[in-house]
Amino acid sequence: MATCPRLRLALIAVCLFLSSPAKADLIGHGGMVRDISVSADGARVLTASFDYTVRLWNFGTQESLKRLDAHIGPVNVVVFMPGDDKALSAGKDGAVLMWDLKTARVVRTFTGHTMHVMALALRPDGKTFASASWDGTVRQWSLADGRERSRLKSQSDVNTLAYGLDGDVLFTGHKDGRVRMWVADTGDYIDEFIGHEMAVTRLVVSSDGSRLLSAGIDGSVRLWFPPDRNTMLTLNGHDGPVFSTAFAADGQQALSGGRDGLLNVWDLRTGKLLRSIKAHDGPVWAVAFSADGRFAISSGSDETVRIWHLETGDRIGPTTDEIAMKEPEPWLQSDHPGARLFRKCAICHALTSKGKYRSGPHLEGLFGRPSGSVVTYNYSRALRSLNITWTPETVRQLFSRGPDKFVPGTKMPIQKVNDPRDLEMLIDFLMAETSGHKDD
Repeated sequence: MATCPRLRLALIAVCLFLSSPAKADLIGHGGMVRDISVSADGARVLTASFDYTVRLWNFGTQESLKRLDAHIGPVNVVVFMPGDDKALSAGKDGAVLMWDLKTARVVRTFTGHTMHVMALALRPDGKTFASASWDGTVRQWSLADGRERSRLKSQSDVNTLAYGLDGDVLFTGHKDGRVRMWVADTGDYIDEFIGHEMAVTRLVVSSDGSRLLSAGIDGSVRLWFPPDRNTMLTLNGHDGPVFSTAFAADGQQALSGGRDGLLNVWDLRTGKLLRSIKAHDGPVWAVAFSADGRFAISSGSDETVRIWHLETGDRIGPTTDEIAMKEPEPWLQSDHPGARLFRKCAICHALTSKGKYRSGPHLEGLFGRPSGSVVTYNYSRALRSLNITWTPETVRQLFSRGPDKFVPGTKMPIQKVNDPRDLEMLIDFLMAETSGHKDD
């Protein structure tokens, strides 16, 4: 008997989730992952998928926290709301849903669009958001009461939008390759930006609201200075369409992802391509910076979300191939009280030098070992220059202060242990399990 498409996708998602014995990237979706949003504090990530769901993840552990399941079609876009306790999502069903992230329940539905909703943007005032649809309209909504405040009609379908210049203007990206600018309060048309030769797929505005990035099917990313409507830079580094782009918080770098599976890192001061990472098998649909700018997050048609350390290009977390190669996992069998705390560490670190190569160095002979001394591991510049010896005290400082504070620039995700008793148990477990021969 035939099953409906949604049921098939749901079954696939369940099978993937149940068959994953350990974390590999951010795995759980049963369809391409179309959008990424990072919380203001950097601790959590939201992803929107073709499997009809949104997922909430812990950034540091790559652990799935919540599944938000109420759309009746693929989800195209998701965004954290101010305060990070709520979110908005939208997709093919035409509805915009507001979620309570603590309960994973819908608390408001915004209806009116008659076709796919392709993009959402929050106005900096925190009171309004805009939605763009293939029904030819852009609508602005009140977050307080859910009412539609204004509507813009366009002759060309809108793929993407963003507020700029302190929220005074609204930029829209269209299938006809144009970027158009509107007065946010009145909806009056201002002007258009001409440069892309084919559809515009993504618009993002710098944190100060003064510059605009656009990605397009023509394979380019363009940097604009809205006051004079001129292209500041044209970034060409993809073979085929570009589907996503993102600003770093300081506005000096950008990310882009495209059909070629590449995640590109750009210097926006010079237009230079800093790094190109083969991130996914198939198109990269969304890219984002971590809150501190040290990592990139990418998602693709291969149903995964992946985290990359930008300085080295290394992937954070075990790969699917690594999971298939089983090895002893003493932290799962041990009754030592520190074993359960090590489970988060095990995502990135093998206990022995013979363990699988992971995104962090192995821990054999850790205590008494100079920092940055595992010759087979590609350390960050910060760790190579740290010049300390790992002792119970230095490990204690690492986890009590947090890796980002103890070693600024490290590629280790933020993993703090706030309870002093838990930290002592973790150190005791590490001393017991890592006392093999030190690495040469």
